[in-house]
Amino acid sequence: VQLQASGGGLVQAGGSLRLSCAASGRIAGSYVMGWFRQAPGKEREFVAAIGPSTVRADYGDSVKGRFVISRDNAKTTVYLQMNSLKPEDTAVYSCAAGFSLDTIRNSAPYWGQGTQVTVSS
Repeated sequence: VQLQASGGGLVQAGGSLRLSCAASGRIAGSYVMGWFRQAPGKEREFVAAIGPSTVRADYGDSVKGRFVISRDNAKTTVYLQMNSLKPEDTAVYSCAAGFSLDTIRNSAPYWGQGTQVTVSS
């Protein structure tokens, strides 16, 4: 599966931004898809993931209540709606695909390129 992320940019604190990740390839719609982020000098952090059925989703503690992950009807594009953005949300955001919502935090075999999100104070 190939992943293509887009939608990053510069936004003021308190603003919103939506990221997209399009998956292509055989059975792309059957994968768990998620978002991770990495700020300079920090370890990669799990942000959110959603299962292929879209019923289940999981969020990192730092974004719960502010970010929403969703998936289109074809299940091949995943969105990350980021609200109430803070300067500490500044990072390179990457999408990933895996096989289990329970394990994608630690095991994601497929990765797309990152997109920069910068939140100014």
